[in-house]
Amino acid sequence: MMQTTLCYLEKDGQYLMLHRVSKKNDVNHDKWIGVGGKFEPGETPEECLLREVKEETGLTLLQYSFRGILTFICDQQEPEYIFLFTSSSFTGGMRECEEGVLEWVDKNKIKDLELWEGDKEMFRLLDERKSFFSLKLRYEGDRLLECSEWGNYGT
Repeated sequence: MMQTTLCYLEKDGQYLMLHRVSKKNDVNHDKWIGVGGKFEPGETPEECLLREVKEETGLTLLQYSFRGILTFICDQQEPEYIFLFTSSSFTGGMRECEEGVLEWVDKNKIKDLELWEGDKEMFRLLDERKSFFSLKLRYEGDRLLECSEWGNYGT
C-alpha cells in the first residue's frame, strides 16, 4: 500500500486547505484537502510530513500532533495509508503551491467545500477527539461505500 502524510495547519479558527486544481489525472482533482504527500524511500512519517509541508507551503513546522491513520481505498488508485497530523505551530512565509491553491478556511465552513465524503467524518473526529483514531474509507469513484472508525486505544 502507498504511504502518505496529510497535515491540517491551524490558526485563528481556520485550517489551511489545498484546492487541488493543478495536476492532471489526480484522484483529488477539484477537491479541497490538507497538505502532504508520498513517502520517499527510507522516510519516517515525521520526515515525510516536515518535507512535504515545507515543499507545498514554504512553512516549517515547529510542533505537530499525530492524530490518526486513514486507510483510503479507492477503485481509481492504489490503496493508501495516510498518516494524519495537525499543527498550530509553524514559521516562515507561505508560498504558492504547484499542486493547487492554498487558502485559510474557517473551520465552520470546511464542510461547504468540495471534499471527499469521508473527510467530513475525519473533520468531525479531529474536532471531537483529542486521542488517536483510525478511519477506513472505501470508495467507488467519488461514492463512499464504507466508513469504519476505530479509536479506543486506551486513552
